[in-house]
Amino acid sequence: PLDNKEETAAAKCTQPCLGESLSISDLECSLCIRMFFEPVTTPCGHTFCKECLERCLDHRPNCPLCKQSLREYLKAGRYSPTVLLQDIMLATFPTQLAERRELHRAEMAELSNLSKNIPIFVCTMSFPGIPCPLHVFEPRYRLMIRRCQESGTRRFGMCIYENGKSFADYGCMLEIRQVELLADGRSLVDTIGRQRFRVLSRGHRDGYHTADIEYLEDKKVSGEELQELQCLHESTYRLAQRFCEHGDLTSRHILMQHGPLPEKEEDIQASADGPTWCWWLLSILPLDPSYQLNLFSCTSLRARLSQLQRILTALLQQSP
Repeated sequence: PLDNKEETAAAKCTQPCLGESLSISDLECSLCIRMFFEPVTTPCGHTFCKECLERCLDHRPNCPLCKQSLREYLKAGRYSPTVLLQDIMLATFPTQLAERRELHRAEMAELSNLSKNIPIFVCTMSFPGIPCPLHVFEPRYRLMIRRCQESGTRRFGMCIYENGKSFADYGCMLEIRQVELLADGRSLVDTIGRQRFRVLSRGHRDGYHTADIEYLEDKKVSGEELQELQCLHESTYRLAQRFCEHGDLTSRHILMQHGPLPEKEEDIQASADGPTWCWWLLSILPLDPSYQLNLFSCTSLRARLSQLQRILTALLQQSP
């Protein structure tokens, strides 16, 4: 009779090794037909790449295979990795798993570029330094916001729609500060405006718009020109203060929503986009979006201040 050690050795000889009994196709996601990347298993027992499942749940809250409702799963907003499957892949196909990770890393690197193929949200006017709260419900924008977070940039472009084009030639980069996920997959996204940009070319990626862009910068002035600019800045800021103090009820309501007029900055040319208070004012004034866009794209602080002065003077003359 065989002793225990020999029995174990005999069993090992008859049992096929895991790598021999599994093929790479056994470890493929049924949605992307690639090796699982960050596999997650649904309550109904089906396994997918985390990203593939999220993209399906953007459209409807059901399992892509058996159609069972995943509302509760979606509501939890947490997708725990299937650790055993990850261990099996690492043990049996380490080279292919490394290649799959490298492919994902390359995709993320491409999404991290902030001047080429940047994602564009086509919605509203947004301005440098000014908060822009968003309600995200369309599947394409859910995907876009998730990618901005996963790539680590937390940034995307915001442009308004323009007739005859998919979106306007100028926009503002927005930075995601916070995302509140709702039970049905929609989200409330708190963003703030960063740099202005000009669109060089337009494109698409997975249903949302993209663009190659260049950032705008105000022209710097010095000497006598700078002194004149500072005087214009002072007098326009005083008008803005008067407007905020003596405006009608509508503007008082706007002030409650948008907070007080920002403080003046020490150096009016420190930022490439000029003083934040100008953008705050532009965001609350009752102006046509095409006129706002015209002022937005202007790279002369002097011209922008002159226009704001003209608008404020007219509005103050109208108010009782």
